[in-house]
Amino acid sequence: MTNVRHIAHPTADQDGLNRTSPHDAEAEDYVAGVIMNDRAAYLECARLITREDIYQPGHRAIWDAVTGMVAENKQLHPVTVRAELEKQKRLHEVEGGNLLLRLGYETVPGVMAPAFAERIADVARIRRHDEHANNLKAKILAGATAEELDKLTDSHRQQEERRTTLGQGPSHLTNAFLDWNEHFATDFGNVELLPGKLMAPGQQITLVGDGKAGKSLLVQEWLWRVATGQSFLGDRPQNPISVLYVDAENGHQDIQERFLSYGGGPGRMGLLTYASFPPIRPLDTAGGGADLLAMVGEAEAQVICLDTVSRFISGPENDADTWLALYRHTLLPLKRAGISSIRLDHMGKDGERGARGSSAKTQDVDHVWELRAQGGGTLLLKRTHTRTGIGPDQFVIVRQARRHGDHYLPGGTQHVLMEYDQMQEATEGSVEWLVTQIDRLGLPDDAGNPRTKAALAHAGIKAAKAKIEAAVRTRKNRDNLGSRNGFPETFPDDVPGERSPGTPAGIENPQVNHSPGTSREPTGNPGSPPPSPSIKRGEGEGGDAPAAPETTNTPLCTVCDKPLTGYRRDRGYDTHLGCDPDTGSHPDRPHHGHGTDEHHGAA
Repeated sequence: MTNVRHIAHPTADQDGLNRTSPHDAEAEDYVAGVIMNDRAAYLECARLITREDIYQPGHRAIWDAVTGMVAENKQLHPVTVRAELEKQKRLHEVEGGNLLLRLGYETVPGVMAPAFAERIADVARIRRHDEHANNLKAKILAGATAEELDKLTDSHRQQEERRTTLGQGPSHLTNAFLDWNEHFATDFGNVELLPGKLMAPGQQITLVGDGKAGKSLLVQEWLWRVATGQSFLGDRPQNPISVLYVDAENGHQDIQERFLSYGGGPGRMGLLTYASFPPIRPLDTAGGGADLLAMVGEAEAQVICLDTVSRFISGPENDADTWLALYRHTLLPLKRAGISSIRLDHMGKDGERGARGSSAKTQDVDHVWELRAQGGGTLLLKRTHTRTGIGPDQFVIVRQARRHGDHYLPGGTQHVLMEYDQMQEATEGSVEWLVTQIDRLGLPDDAGNPRTKAALAHAGIKAAKAKIEAAVRTRKNRDNLGSRNGFPETFPDDVPGERSPGTPAGIENPQVNHSPGTSREPTGNPGSPPPSPSIKRGEGEGGDAPAAPETTNTPLCTVCDKPLTGYRRDRGYDTHLGCDPDTGSHPDRPHHGHGTDEHHGAA
C-alpha cells in the first residue's frame, strides 16, 4: 500500500532491560576457577578484590565458600567447594554444581590469577561510578536540589576512600604506615566521647548483663538517640551518627513496641539501620566478616551493635580461639576503618566473674561494662575493664517507664541518671540495701510495715519479712529531714499511698509521734503530742503525773520514752543500751550484781 506512512521505531534504550552493568565475565571465570584449586592464588586475589567486586552471583558464591574454607584451613578442590556450598544450602546459586565443574577443571595457572583480579577491580570501580551516575539521574528526574546532588556525590567519594582504607587495592599494605607529622599533631587526649559517654569514636566495647537487667532496652534507646542526635544520660546532644543494629534476639513485635516507647516511629528513626535476624555467616569466619562489612558499607554505619554476640559465632564459647577468630575476621577490620562496635553478652553463672565463656573475650575491647539490676527500676552500669581509662567508670541509672498491662506506652520509656549526690554502696539483700530501695520508692520515713511491703511488692523487690521490718525500724528512727531531698521519682504517680497529699515531690514528711491507737500512716497534719508515761501499778495512782516531754523530732526509746542520741540513734536502734532487754539492765528486771547469764536476764 503506497498511501501508508511508515514510522521508524526508536532504537532500544541503553538504560532498559537489555543493558547490563559493566563487568568482565571472562576474568571472573578465571579467578573463580583458580581459587577453587590454589590457596595462594586466593590470597593474592584477596589483596586486590572483595566479594562486592565480583558481579556474577554464582562466582560470588564460589568466592564466599573459598573464603570460609581458607580461614578454617580446609583443603581446596572443586569437590570440597561443592560440599561446602551444599552444606550452606547454596548449590542453586552455582547451577546445582555444574558451574563448579565447568570452571574448576579448565583453569589458568595460579600465578596468573592476580592479573585477572586487577581487571575485576578496575571494572568494578567503573561499575560503581556507573551506578552513581544512574543514581544521580534518578534523583534529578525526581526533582532533587543541587545541595542534595552534592551530598550524594560526596557520599560516593567517601565510600571509595573507605574501600581503600579497608584494604582493597594494591595500596592496602602501605596504608598501615603512620605519617609521623600527622600522628604527633593529633591530640588523642582531647577526645569527644559519643553521647552517653560510654565510648569514644572507633572504640569497641562489651556490655554484659543477666537476662533480667534489660541490656537491649538500654542499648536500643541509647543508639536510637545517637542516630537521631538526642542527648543520653544527661550528655549534651551531638549531630546524628549512622548506626547499624544487628539483632538475633528480639522479635519484630518487641522491636516495634520498644522503639515506640522510646519516642521513635515513622520519620523519627534518624540514621538507625536495623537488621533483624540477618542470614550472615558466623562472624568468627572470614565469610562472616565479609558479610558484616558489606552490611556496614551499605548502611554507611559509624557505629555497629551485635545483639547478642554469642548468636553470631560458630566456635565454642569457652574456646579462646573463637574470640581470637572473631577479632581477626570481623572486629579488626572494623577497628581499622574507625567504626565503633558494641557487643552485648550474657553474664556467666558466677556473676562476680563477668561474662560467660573464655576470658579472651575481654582482650580485644577498649571497655567492658557490666549492667546489674538493683531493684525498683534502678540499674548499676559499672566499667570493669578499660584500655584507655577515658570517661566515667560508673553510672547509676533509673529506668522510667509507663505501662498499660503488659505493654509499654508510647513515649513513656527512658533511662536517666540517678540525681542524688552520693549513693552509699551496700550489699544486695542487706537491711541497708533494702533501706536504700525503700528510699528510692519515695516512701516517707514513718511508713509502716503494711505500706512498705505493698510498695516493695509493686516494685518487684523481694525481701524477707524480718528484713522489711528491720528496714522500717531503721527508717523510723533516723532524722530524715536532710538525708533524701533530691531523690527522683521512679514510679508512676498513680501508685496508691505513695506520698502524703500536698507534699511536693522530693520533700518527705518529717517523723511525727503518734498517740496510742492512731494510725502510723502520715495524714498531712501535725502529729499528736507524745503520750504521758504510763503509771506503774503500786506507784500511787493518785499522785501527780509526771510532766509530758516536749514534742521533738528526735526518736524516743521504746522502753523509757527518753530521746535516743549518738550511735544508737544513727544505727537504727529503738532502745538505749541500758534499756535493751538483751543487755540484762532492763529497768523492769531486777539486777542482782551476779555474773551469771541467768541473773542478767539473758534469753
